[in-house]
Amino acid sequence: MRIEIVVFDGFDEMDAVAPYEVLRSAAVLGAPIVAELVGVSGAGTVTASHGMRVAVDRGPSEAPDVLLVPGGGWFHGAGVRSEIERGDLPRAMAAAHAAGSIVGSICTGAMLLVAAGLVEGRRATTHHGAIEDLREAGAEIVEGARFVDDGDIVSAGGVTSGLDLALHIVEKVAGHSIAAQVASEIEYERRETAV
Repeated sequence: MRIEIVVFDGFDEMDAVAPYEVLRSAAVLGAPIVAELVGVSGAGTVTASHGMRVAVDRGPSEAPDVLLVPGGGWFHGAGVRSEIERGDLPRAMAAAHAAGSIVGSICTGAMLLVAAGLVEGRRATTHHGAIEDLREAGAEIVEGARFVDDGDIVSAGGVTSGLDLALHIVEKVAGHSIAAQVASEIEYERRETAV
């Protein structure tokens, strides 16, 4: 399974790096997962919301198995909001979904799902501060969920919820044992099962 996490200037570090580590750790343990950070604008350096700089080798594929987007900047006018205004990332997400990819978000990355036209009438979640924005966009909010698996659309709540979503993906792809090994390796206690 090829999983791409799309990073952009202003993304929240933990939204992208925590799931990336979970997925890459699972691959080391034998999960059939290839996880990669890709840049919204292709190869180059991306600066995250807290100043971390990430070098990426390429942009997103047309149809990875899973395309995930982090949040960051929804409350501060950069990051997610800038990407919505530019429009390239929401268009790429919509195109990947139409080509058969599972498309997902961590934290306020859910607002990119909105901009891609993928949440109306769908079960979803986001950071608690953006729940009403997501609800107003037509999503069916799953109250209190750390993450939601609605088939070809997945979403995680606030920042650390990306760990739970990534472990859920690992479990779906490689089974409970590998997901449990990864959780143990990173000393993380899973908070819930799929909603």
